[in-house]
Amino acid sequence: SGGEPLILPLEKLRKLLLSLKEIEHVEVIRIGTRLPVVLPQKLSGRELLSLLEEAEKVWVNTHFNHPDEITEEAKLAVRNLLKAGIPVNNQTVLLKGVNDSPEVLEKLLRELQKIKVRPYYLFHCDPVKGVMHFSTTITKGLEIVEELFKRISPLAIPYYAVDGPGGYGKVPLMPERYKKEGNRYTFKSFNGKTFKMEDR
Repeated sequence: SGGEPLILPLEKLRKLLLSLKEIEHVEVIRIGTRLPVVLPQKLSGRELLSLLEEAEKVWVNTHFNHPDEITEEAKLAVRNLLKAGIPVNNQTVLLKGVNDSPEVLEKLLRELQKIKVRPYYLFHCDPVKGVMHFSTTITKGLEIVEELFKRISPLAIPYYAVDGPGGYGKVPLMPERYKKEGNRYTFKSFNGKTFKMEDR
């Protein structure tokens, strides 16, 4: 929705990033990009990588949505970012008919972990004109997340989140795992077993 920042002319990008670097209270410059997916070759040249490295505060959030997008070229692009000292996270959008099953997401998340990309967010599809046919229900999203906890390490499970319209921001969602009665909690693990603990 915001365009692709890493295809800006290099000098314009340099001016922006180095200006942001000089702002003391800016601790992280987060760049969301599909470049490793759609134009991974751009991350094989030293010029762009050197600039991202020089900017120091840069973190890259990629947008892999399906395991088929993790090609050999994409892996090389990610490896080049990591070699330049740039942390890489991933933001996936939950898309009906594309990745809205535990099997597809499990494969995607495992592949991301293998290439040292942290699965960061799984976004519920925004209610935007023109993409509503890709939208699943929030209930289905929660069911998928519940199933993922049974299949893979929590290290590979992203935050499932909705982006509140009108500037409310991102709200992480989790399957309900507890019930409180007085000062006693009943917890339900992802394997379906329950146990109780007192709130001391």
